Amino acid sequence: MRAEEREAKKCLQSKQVENLVPSQFSPGTIGKGEMGMEVAGEMKGPRFPLSFWEVAGASMVVLGFILGLLGVYLTLPASDYSFLKLPRSLEDLQILRDNLETYTSDYTIQVLVGYCVVYIFMQTFMIPGTVFMSLLAGALFGVFKGVALVVFAATAGASSCYFLSKLIGRPLIFFLWPDKLAFFQAQVAQRRERLLNYMLFLRLTPTLPNTFINVASPIVDVPYHIFFLATFIGLIPAAYITVRAGIALGELQSVGDLYDFNSIATLFLIGVLSVTPTLLRKSES
Repeated sequence: MRAEEREAKKCLQSKQVENLVPSQFSPGTIGKGEMGMEVAGEMKGPRFPLSFWEVAGASMVVLGFILGLLGVYLTLPASDYSFLKLPRSLEDLQILRDNLETYTSDYTIQVLVGYCVVYIFMQTFMIPGTVFMSLLAGALFGVFKGVALVVFAATAGASSCYFLSKLIGRPLIFFLWPDKLAFFQAQVAQRRERLLNYMLFLRLTPTLPNTFINVASPIVDVPYHIFFLATFIGLIPAAYITVRAGIALGELQSVGDLYDFNSIATLFLIGVLSVTPTLLRKSES
């Protein structure tokens, strides 16, 4: 009997506890806590695509360019350099050309180093306006020296962008161009055996923007030696057209005058010739 009484008391105590729980911990109180966590999660927005160390690495690259430009500036004579800015129009470019002509003969090394640093920086971080820099090379250095300078700076800048993208570019390019990246990856996978021809075709024609190619190539596993050769060779025709136009800078009315029908047709013809071996091999197979 005592055992039965004990079990009855335990059951009564458990029922009393169950009756107390709703009064002390109301559903509204519990719901507010859970709801607060859900709202906080919704208000928290998308995570920044780069980690702290990735941002630190990119910042160190920027700092290196700034120190390079500072070194050039400190070796020049004291003067008014307010004209030094990135050209955004043909008028800005003409002002920059007129002021730099006097320095090019007396401070050739500083002008060359400063030009290369700015060009490579713009290519590395996808800053638009390199076409004006190519025109400036023609106006200051002539055709052959200008083409050599532009091809060197453009290839170095594209390589810098390639390696920087290999370090931090994956989350950015998936965030910015997911569809274009999927297309590029599929095309690269189909043309692995003749990848150099395909990359040359992309450099010679406006099928994909050069900035996108620079950033996406390491993500889709384009080997660097192929990327380098395609960039170095593929940029020569367009560099020649732009640098040659820079010699007659005063005759240009707009940037669109650079690429007339003959120039575009020539670039497309060279691009088609670059992929011809691939097409012939496919037809034979």
